[in-house]
Amino acid sequence: MFSFFRRADEHLKPQGPGAFLVRVRTRKSGEIVELRLTKGGEISPDENGYYVRKTVIGPKTLDRAVLEVWFDRGYRPTRKNVEGGELVPIREWGSVE
Repeated sequence: MFSFFRRADEHLKPQGPGAFLVRVRTRKSGEIVELRLTKGGEISPDENGYYVRKTVIGPKTLDRAVLEVWFDRGYRPTRKNVEGGELVPIREWGSVE
């Protein structure tokens, strides 16, 4: 009932019913890489909900980062971590590239 009032996540943008878009900025060069995380492919069940760990490689610079996202059972992100980079907030996507 109250999920209507829940604020959308600032980093993961839903793409249809089964996927999310996310952008990672690598720490070394600042290259921005867009990823598509799918519920049926990359996102796996775990004991508290769902989890995804993805290695990010910048196509231009070959910079590496590792993205981890934990979701609750309703696929709402509960925790996010990027080793070797940072998440790009959706509000900044229009000014990217």
